[in-house]
Amino acid sequence: MAPAFPISALIGRAVGGPVDAVDAALVGGALTGAGLGGVQWWAARGALGRAAAWIAASAVGYAVGLAAGAALVGHDTSLGDLAVMGVISGAVLGGAQGLVLAREGHRGLAVPWALAMPVLFALGWCASTAIGVNVEDQYTVFGAAGAVLFMVLSGLLLARFTPTRTHVA
Repeated sequence: MAPAFPISALIGRAVGGPVDAVDAALVGGALTGAGLGGVQWWAARGALGRAAAWIAASAVGYAVGLAAGAALVGHDTSLGDLAVMGVISGAVLGGAQGLVLAREGHRGLAVPWALAMPVLFALGWCASTAIGVNVEDQYTVFGAAGAVLFMVLSGLLLARFTPTRTHVA
């Protein structure tokens, strides 16, 4: 799952451009959100509901969240600005994904997931910035360092709030 973040960031930036305007954030955010949502759904092995609903919510939620977060910080790329942008983009994304979880009958995961996303996205940006990723290029999402942190923490969240499956041989 971790490679999905830098790959989605590269695709989002290549198509939408650097996140320096609302339209670029909306286009790049939608592509990035769809890519991340698709990989999240695949990695969670169906624990997140129907694929189409999860991916669509991820695309729309991240597009709106990234546009709002980037605009709020004036498209700046300091560590503090990126943490705030991560909180805002993660909150909108987490809210959209949480609604899908609730509608799909995963109510026990919906609220913890929605509450965790702002924190995880802020931490992701902080981790990538701290290791020296050139955040001034205004990518749509953090890189590999943040992705690994996100993957581990969101995996723990899934493990805690999803029922275990028994395999019959």
